[in-house]
This record gives sequence, structure tokens and C-alpha cells, in this order.
Amino acid sequence: MIEGIFVEGLIYGIMVLGVFITFRILDFPDLTVDGSFPLGAAIMASMIVNGYNLIFALLAAFAGGIAAGVITAVIHNRLRVPNLLAGILTMTMLWSINIRILGGRANLPLLKKDTIITDVVEVTQGFLPQEYAVLIFFCIVAMIIKFSLDLFFRTDMGLTLGAMGNNEQMVISQGVNINIMKAIGVGLSNGLVAVSGAFAAQYQGFADVGLGSGIVIMGLASVMIGEFIFSSNKISILTLRVLIGAIIYKAIMYIGRYYGYHIGLTPNDLKLIAGLLIIGCLLLAQLKNKSFFRR
Repeated sequence: MIEGIFVEGLIYGIMVLGVFITFRILDFPDLTVDGSFPLGAAIMASMIVNGYNLIFALLAAFAGGIAAGVITAVIHNRLRVPNLLAGILTMTMLWSINIRILGGRANLPLLKKDTIITDVVEVTQGFLPQEYAVLIFFCIVAMIIKFSLDLFFRTDMGLTLGAMGNNEQMVISQGVNINIMKAIGVGLSNGLVAVSGAFAAQYQGFADVGLGSGIVIMGLASVMIGEFIFSSNKISILTLRVLIGAIIYKAIMYIGRYYGYHIGLTPNDLKLIAGLLIIGCLLLAQLKNKSFFRR
């Protein structure tokens, strides 16, 4: 049970890192993630079924997510469409694209197919229980992605992305093309979301066109939960608390599913719980700010 919470938290934590880039670093509210998450799952599942190399399939999912993010940025930059509407347009188009990738079906099972997770279990069989092998694997994957982002946001390009989110006019005055920077940032964000979707499909054993429903809410809730754990301006701490927030979010959802029946809650109420959780985080943030200014 606990191992499952941590594994799901780490898988979806990769997605939350992507949401964190757009919502917190770029200040670019992006709803593309509701389409790029199942896009990554669809690409991964289709390539697994067709016998492609697993690492190549994962890279293809990452590239598909980047392409989706770049399309959103281009719609926003070239057509002067607000970022929210640009994300909605891309997300809507991705619904049809995902069904085509899945071969005209809304669901594609991966039963009895070799995946990265089954390979990890086979390699560690005999000296590690299956659940611990999967947990350690995703810990390693999540940490690699986290430290890679930490390094990236210490480069000139990463620092420019952060500065653009804080003060876009200042970056423009330095002669930086913000359209290209937005495409890079939103593309990277959705690439990570697609990778998360690819791992989620392998872990759950299927890819579904509806996997992305409410993903952006999950990402926002996880980011906000992480922000209440500890405050810091260091990128290494920011990315760490994002992953911790994703694990806590999954734990809260598990408690809601497992114990909710005592008060009449059903799985259909989980989105209600997620929405109330975000509202609660916003209220706590306001109270925290008020107490800070009083002091």
C-alpha cells in the first residue's frame, strides 16, 4: 500500500515538475498538459505493442510532448492567443490525435507485453521484491530528472526562463527573443508531462485517451502542497518539494478512496476533493501572507 503511494507519487511527480515549470517559473498557465499526458501514454503503448525498443519509445513520448508544448507556444506567440486559450486549443486537438495514435481506439491494453517496468522486475528478481524494485527504479528516475532540471535552471538559458517569468520586459530589453524562450519552456514542461504519461501507462498496464482528465488540477494541488512544506528560493529545494507534494497528494487521494466510504464518498468524488484541496491551499496561503505582513 505505502509502496504504491510512493510509486504513483513519483510517477506523477515527473508530471508535476512539468506543471511547476509553466505555472511557477514561466508564469504561463498551460492546459496542454491534459492532452500531453495521454499523448505520452499513447505513444509509449503503441510503440510497445508494435515491438519498438523501449528506450526509443520513451524518447518518442518525450519528443511528442515537446512538440505539443511548442504548438501551444506558437499559437500563443504568432496568433496572439491568450495562453489559457492556446493550451485549451492544443489539448482539444490532442484528443483526436491520441485516438489516432492508439489505432482508432480509446484504450490500448499492455497485458503480457514487455515494458520498462517488467524488465526492471525481471532484472531484480531473486534479490528484491517486485514492489521495492519498482519503487527504487522510480526513485532513481525521479532524482535523475530532478537533478537535470536543477542543472538546467543554473545555466544561462534556465536563468533567462526564470527571469522571463518574473519580469518579461526586462528580458526583452536585454535583446532576448521571448517567443523562442517560451517555446523552449513550454515544450520542456510538456515533454516531462508526456514522459510521466508514458510511465503511468506502463505501471497501470494500459493507455487510455482519458488519462489526462484533471491532470492539471493534480499538478497544481501538488505544487501548492509542496509550497507549504518549506519555503525556499533555491531551485534544488523547489524541485524537491514538488516531488514531495506529489507524494502527499497521492496519499491524500488514497485516504479519500480508502476511508471516504465512512462518510459517503465514492471514487466519483475525488475530483471534488482535489478542487477543495486547492481552494484550501489558496486560503492558507492568504492567511500565511497576512500573518507575515503583520509581523
